[in-house]
Amino acid sequence: MNPEELKICGLAAVRARYQRDPASIIRLYFDLPTSRKIAAMLKALAALRKIYRCVEPAELEKVAGSLHHGGIVAVVAGAVSQPVKAADLPQWARSGESLLILDRIGNAHNLGALVRTAAFFGIPRVILTDEAGAARPSEAAYRVAEGGFEWLTVHRVRALAPFLRDLAAAGYEVIGAATRPPNARPRGIEVARVVPYALAPSAAAPARHAGPAPRALVMGNEEHGLAPEVTAACTRLETIPGTGKVESLNVSVAGAVLMWEHLRH
Repeated sequence: MNPEELKICGLAAVRARYQRDPASIIRLYFDLPTSRKIAAMLKALAALRKIYRCVEPAELEKVAGSLHHGGIVAVVAGAVSQPVKAADLPQWARSGESLLILDRIGNAHNLGALVRTAAFFGIPRVILTDEAGAARPSEAAYRVAEGGFEWLTVHRVRALAPFLRDLAAAGYEVIGAATRPPNARPRGIEVARVVPYALAPSAAAPARHAGPAPRALVMGNEEHGLAPEVTAACTRLETIPGTGKVESLNVSVAGAVLMWEHLRH
């Protein structure tokens, strides 16, 4: 494998890539049962002079590097996340675009599950950090996302807290997902709303979205949650109320609940 190439496994994920950008598929491998489901795809790839092969299960496993290949593997140009430019934030705010922001999510499977949910709800952008240990759009993440990466744009930022402050300045409500609100009782936790970061009105402030403030949801690391400086940069913190019998939900499950609540509109 060329380090600039990425393997996408699973029929849903491969179909999504084919629908969005068939020319990006460099090579395609599949087993015999799957070949009966992709005749139109193979015809189009042949017209594009792409390499494809029907292979035995053992070879497909070797190509995929995993048992979880779903009968098909596409080798494509490596995933590229886009940096955020200064002009992007006011433009996103004016358009009322919802954002999903991930603070050092470390597990590629959780990243893939969050992207899948974001794509399901039509959230157009996911923001990742450049920090060490943060999961990237890898082969495992693509497999779990079931094609979700093809329907949104992945951006990256170097430092998350300043970026969140810039979002708030552009008119966003920045909602941080907290495991528990400050000084909360262990049971009967209700939604916590705090505003640790406020902006002074400014005549130079960018034009706002005509409707309600656009929202950005920030999900924290699986083990440590939101970093303190990230928490301080949010305009609001929310905790999903539960019985208190377990401390928290898996981050991908919590993300799905909060995306449904705050970003699906």
